[in-house]
Amino acid sequence: MQALDAAAIRRWAAVSVQTLDSQREAIDGINVFPVADGDTGSNLLGTMRAALEALLRAPVDERSETGAALTVLAKGALAGARGNSGVIVSQMLRGLAESLREVDQAGADDLAKALVRAAELAAEAVAEPRPGTMLTVLTASAAGARRVRSGVLREVTAAAARAASEALALTPQQLDVLAEAGVVDAGGRGVLVLLESLVTVVNERDEPVVPYSTSQPSPLAAREAGSTEFGYEVMYLLDSTAEDKTTVLRDTLMTLGDCVSVVGDGDGLWTVHVHCNDVGAAIEAGVESGRPHRIMVARFADAEGAPSRFGRARVVVIPARGAGIAALFRTEGALVLEIGPNDEPDVWDLLNLITSTGASHVTVLPGDEGLMGIADEAATRAVAGGQDVIVIPCASPVQALAALAVHDPARRAGDDVVSMAEASAATRRGELVVASEDAITWIGPCKAGDLLGFADGDVMRIEHGPVTASMITTGAFAVLDRMLAAGGELVTAMLGADAPDSLADELEKHLRRSYPAAEFVAYRGGQRDSVVMLGVE
Repeated sequence: MQALDAAAIRRWAAVSVQTLDSQREAIDGINVFPVADGDTGSNLLGTMRAALEALLRAPVDERSETGAALTVLAKGALAGARGNSGVIVSQMLRGLAESLREVDQAGADDLAKALVRAAELAAEAVAEPRPGTMLTVLTASAAGARRVRSGVLREVTAAAARAASEALALTPQQLDVLAEAGVVDAGGRGVLVLLESLVTVVNERDEPVVPYSTSQPSPLAAREAGSTEFGYEVMYLLDSTAEDKTTVLRDTLMTLGDCVSVVGDGDGLWTVHVHCNDVGAAIEAGVESGRPHRIMVARFADAEGAPSRFGRARVVVIPARGAGIAALFRTEGALVLEIGPNDEPDVWDLLNLITSTGASHVTVLPGDEGLMGIADEAATRAVAGGQDVIVIPCASPVQALAALAVHDPARRAGDDVVSMAEASAATRRGELVVASEDAITWIGPCKAGDLLGFADGDVMRIEHGPVTASMITTGAFAVLDRMLAAGGELVTAMLGADAPDSLADELEKHLRRSYPAAEFVAYRGGQRDSVVMLGVE
């Protein structure tokens, strides 16, 4: 297709509705900004349906040219706009209509200029534009179209869609809430659908194509019902010819809530949108500015049936140092972030793992005192994105193993967390470590190369180096004896890379002689930072 005529505009609207309908649930499922109310796809579909219906019902002489058809489409979208995303799309269409008002058929250069105007008007519809939203995606698409100098329509539309897709993929880097939820912007995805539909029409395809869609998966599961701060969505149409009054209206609504938009068609019809708690005040502000009608009020807490953002109920996530320990936790059914022995732990790596699980409830077992901080920070960020994340304090892998051993996915999440926390807390921990430098301990000085015995975090034994196999065995016995003085039923040993091959057998023999009632289990963890880790339950 060399140019867009009125018939092409009608087909574009129809293909957009068709594609939005097929992708509505997926777009609803990634809707976490500005409010995780799971309705962006539904709102975009409703808005475009209203626009298409207006175009189909308009007299033929009012929609026979490209500019005229777009004008009718824009007015229908404005009158039927649903949600903040619907309002923005109505202004996108209005910008296209304004730029092509006198155009019978729109060529490549015409469309590129029109997309720029569409992005400008859409941005004006939002009181406080932020990067990483559908406005960002729309602006990028306009820039992509303007860069094409070939004068070929299909190349311009392809460039616009490609630029939109690239901008959409970057939205999680611009909005923390998107990164924390592991999704791209839902409104931006809707903009890309509209541009993909235009590509379909220009290339004269029979079925919608999505050649530029981002490959990022959409997490699924039960949604959170609306904003935590504002409980209602208020929308209405407003008849007013006084633009100064609508400016006052916008300022007033911004004091009442967020997601404010007050936009018009240039002929005295405005659409008003706000999230607030005082519904009466939002409507009264409209009365003072003109004549509100078609008033719609929705309570976020009442919304039901939205698609789930999460595909599974619960998982256990463990950040682990070293391949051996990581493999051990994986065999026990946990999802593991493996951290190299010399690597610094990264909160974003753990956050990405948590959000990518697709689970509504995540239990994190740090398994190391040095990993507690990143676990807490990653959990806080994931909770902000809508997941239920609990960090159970575990200062050692043996405590994480104890917690994982009692994990029961069939149990209520709260009860399961309590059981795991109790198992971790009831596990006393010990270890043998080779000192890396000279230091002063609670029981005296040590030198680099000495063997230190720890029980529950405190140094209780110092063996002066160089370290030998017999010294390690004797030190492990001493630490175990201290820990078992208060009793114990199960002893767990996690052998490090420097542990003697005979250590597990020697520990088991010692337990049979001195503590015959205690069970024993040993694992080859391969850790470099300790010779052996011990746990007593």
